[in-house]
Amino acid sequence: MNESMRKYMKVGTILHVAYRGLTTGEGPILDCLKKIVADPYFEAVEVTQMKDPAVRKAAADMIECGHMAVAYGGQPRLLTVGLNINDLDEEKRKMALASLKEGIDEAYELNAIGFSFLAGKYEEETKEQSYQALVKSTEELCAYAKSKGDMPVLIEVFDYDIDKKSLIGPVDLVKRYAEEITAKWDNFGLMVDLSHIPMLHETVEESLLPVKQYIRHAHMGNTVIKDPSCQAYGDQHPRFGFPDSENDVEELAHYLRVLKDIGFLNKENRPIVSFEIKPWGDEDSEVVIANGKRTLDLAWELV
Repeated sequence: MNESMRKYMKVGTILHVAYRGLTTGEGPILDCLKKIVADPYFEAVEVTQMKDPAVRKAAADMIECGHMAVAYGGQPRLLTVGLNINDLDEEKRKMALASLKEGIDEAYELNAIGFSFLAGKYEEETKEQSYQALVKSTEELCAYAKSKGDMPVLIEVFDYDIDKKSLIGPVDLVKRYAEEITAKWDNFGLMVDLSHIPMLHETVEESLLPVKQYIRHAHMGNTVIKDPSCQAYGDQHPRFGFPDSENDVEELAHYLRVLKDIGFLNKENRPIVSFEIKPWGDEDSEVVIANGKRTLDLAWELV
């Protein structure tokens, strides 16, 4: 591709994945954030919960000063404490919902352009009940977000049988769900992730084409699923080219090519496309971030 990728997308990275110790809303958030904001390669950054209001204010100011876009990931608010937005225990579902609503409040404080979450685990024999609980929760989240402004609410598509074992999920159910929610709510959409597609046992085309009109945000990442005995097996988001992994330059180029073909990557309303890669073992965050940038540069030449 001869044209700059910047004409088609805003490249970002997920702060709490790239740097250790941030998912619970504590840790050296501002120090890590400064490294991303000061890097002109990135136009966007994705953050999660920040327990200290002063840290949130400082983060918002830094991001604005850096002339960057910011998105908020609510997934750690659920995953770090075992909450499930489609829990069949109504009190537990309400706890998950309350936490995500707090996340929406934080996202608005940060001037985020999107808020994302994930569906929880489920049992096959009660799958439909879990689905209905998810729809109920999603509609409540969309209503809450809309009552405060125009920030969209996005569900991230995860694996359903390997690691997160999330209800959303295989593409047929993703499509059913997106159709149902968007029929009522115009502030809802999908977040897709290259690292999750092999875990869904789907090709890029199988995963994206049936739901192309609902995609609002995309992640770039890698996964190891060849064998449970392999290091970094599951939803661990290792660097590109990691041993026994699924994604590298060619696979990222294919993913971006499909996203461009369906109109998601476009010049009129450039979307955020973020790295979701994290250091494995004692790997250094800065080196892993550099890995992502090199891989993307090479992949874009093939788009």
